[in-house]
Amino acid sequence: MSSFRFLLDANTWQEIFGSIRKNKTRTIITVIGVLWGIFVYIAMAGAAKGLDNGFDKVFKDVAMNSMFVWAQSTSIPFEGFKTGRSLELRLGDATALTNKIPEIQHIAPRNAQGVFGGSPALTVHGQKSGTYSVLGDYPIYTKIATKKIYDGGRFINDQDIELSRKVCVIGERTQSELYEKDVNPIGTFIRIDNVYFQVVGVHKYSNGVSFDNDSDIYIPFTTFQKLYNTGDRVGYFVIAAYDDADVVAVEKQVKTILKNRHRVDPEDERAFGSFNLGEAFGRIMGFAQGMTFLSLVVGLATILAGVIGIGNILLISVKERTREIGVRRALGATPGEVRMLIIMESVFLTVIAGVLGIVLGAMVLNLVGNLTEGGDFPYANPTVPISYVLGALALMIVLGTLIGMIPAQRAVSIKPIDALREE
Repeated sequence: MSSFRFLLDANTWQEIFGSIRKNKTRTIITVIGVLWGIFVYIAMAGAAKGLDNGFDKVFKDVAMNSMFVWAQSTSIPFEGFKTGRSLELRLGDATALTNKIPEIQHIAPRNAQGVFGGSPALTVHGQKSGTYSVLGDYPIYTKIATKKIYDGGRFINDQDIELSRKVCVIGERTQSELYEKDVNPIGTFIRIDNVYFQVVGVHKYSNGVSFDNDSDIYIPFTTFQKLYNTGDRVGYFVIAAYDDADVVAVEKQVKTILKNRHRVDPEDERAFGSFNLGEAFGRIMGFAQGMTFLSLVVGLATILAGVIGIGNILLISVKERTREIGVRRALGATPGEVRMLIIMESVFLTVIAGVLGIVLGAMVLNLVGNLTEGGDFPYANPTVPISYVLGALALMIVLGTLIGMIPAQRAVSIKPIDALREE
């Protein structure tokens, strides 16, 4: 009888199920160990993937390797300057940083009224008015932080900068507060601090990480200079490094160059402030990767413990079935058939436990995904790649086979004549 025919033989499976029924309690307890191991692995790996997906969704509109840099005041006297000297960024700093740091992909100078300083701008349309933050921007800003503009509109362009046009892009909330419902604001005029601007776009609200909010008004940087008499001063820089760059090292280089240009002590850590989004994102992704690794370690350890338990159950089963095995051998069963019988039982129990663990883990992940959908917590679609699931099943079969060889060899080593004497 071939191994394949032996595998499909009804008598073979009848013996397997008969053995399981004889040790129901022990078998169930042991199977639960394997089930729990694969469940832990699937649940934790899925949870890590959910965090990964959530943060990808949150950061989808901004460059990962981006940072903010702004000027503050000195805390160490230097070259005759006293402590507490106020510093200001200049447009020339952007050019210097771009030329000296090849890792910088984009740099966007920005000015803001009503964000970090100054009063929000009084904005009027018809009989309605409100106060909103106004930001002076260059078109390159959208390469760092994507702006979703409603159909029919646009963002600031190069001609707006060159001609210092009085055009603006308003937010969804600004539109809802200044315009009647169903009125298209594109092409209309609003008055910002007593200067008329034509609306050329409306930016959508983003539910991810955003450098701005849904009420901000964007105008050309050059127009902002004239409106608020800022000259070549810059409120802050938004900088994006290339994806393969060390964003922490880039931040240090930026501050070093700025300190040198503004005659600041190299050891002064308070002269320029910064927020490194790339570094924060790296930590978050490191946490998600750590969870994935932890799920693998904990899951494998638990699975291994459960599989060893199955091996122990089968050793006990072989001991209890000594006489039965002897009868089979006396009736002509080959050592290979006896070995195959025990290994099949081991693989069957292991795979059944693995499948149940995978199904249970998938159900829990689906429940968690439904509960967190649409919430503020950065968590989305907690799934496990099919390759992970197939790999787990393959691991079940391998471990089940390996651990089954021990009781199988014990069964094969039983001599028929000794087994028949067993009481």
